[in-house]
Amino acid sequence: MKLPFNIDFSGKVVVVTGAGGILCGTMAKAFAQAGAKVAALDLNEEAVKKLEEECAEAGMICKGYRTNVLETKELEEVHTRILKELGPCDILINGAGGNNPRATTDNEYQHEASAGQKTFFDLDASGVDFVFKLNFQGTLLPTQVFAKDMVDKKYGCILNISSMNAYIPLTKIPAYSAAKAAVSNFTQWLATHFAGTGIRCNAIAPGFLVSNQNRSLLFQEDGTPTARSNKILNGTPMGRFVEGEELLGGVFFLCDEEAASAITGVVLPIDAGFAAYSGV
Repeated sequence: MKLPFNIDFSGKVVVVTGAGGILCGTMAKAFAQAGAKVAALDLNEEAVKKLEEECAEAGMICKGYRTNVLETKELEEVHTRILKELGPCDILINGAGGNNPRATTDNEYQHEASAGQKTFFDLDASGVDFVFKLNFQGTLLPTQVFAKDMVDKKYGCILNISSMNAYIPLTKIPAYSAAKAAVSNFTQWLATHFAGTGIRCNAIAPGFLVSNQNRSLLFQEDGTPTARSNKILNGTPMGRFVEGEELLGGVFFLCDEEAASAITGVVLPIDAGFAAYSGV
């Protein structure tokens, strides 16, 4: 993979949650390529073990660990293994998250709802709870476990994954939007809380990317854009989706102690201009 700029993370231990997915898997591989020792965490053990094999074949260090980020005991057990196999955590990427159909409405606007559609009033409370826990507690709990290493060393970096939904919520996905807003707020809280310990905490807010989770919402079976996809592109000044590898420049910058030594508590949009456009 072509890295956005020359950077050396040799000697650093980087823990990436959600590394079984395309975006965070790319981040994990990029850090390994930049010299770091990477711990790739995900509930999907097969995905992170495949990532481990790919990195090993390229001479890079990346270990895959099956982990449920909502279970503190599992996180602590994995932490113990990482300490033994790689060392204490220097950089934590909280990438685990996502949406769920149970917390998603079928219609954008209530007055347009038709018979048989799942409206706001039909949202599954357990689905909403799951989405909020996955995104918010899935950021909080790994931080509780791995930031202890950073406090002991008086050095470290935490990078959370927020979303453009945190600024202005999208239609249909109220739980996901609210949860990502909580992640942005939590990022600022952590930055303040850890300010005297040498730990910096920031976040990125990716714009619209095409992933396995949302592909069916953005494209028809014949590959043409859906109506929702057209709305997104019409509201994006660059007129295109963001590529996963385009996140790496912001990720590396915010995680580099020299380049971003005085930057903490920020949420960086990487969105092809979406947040800057008023629609007019």
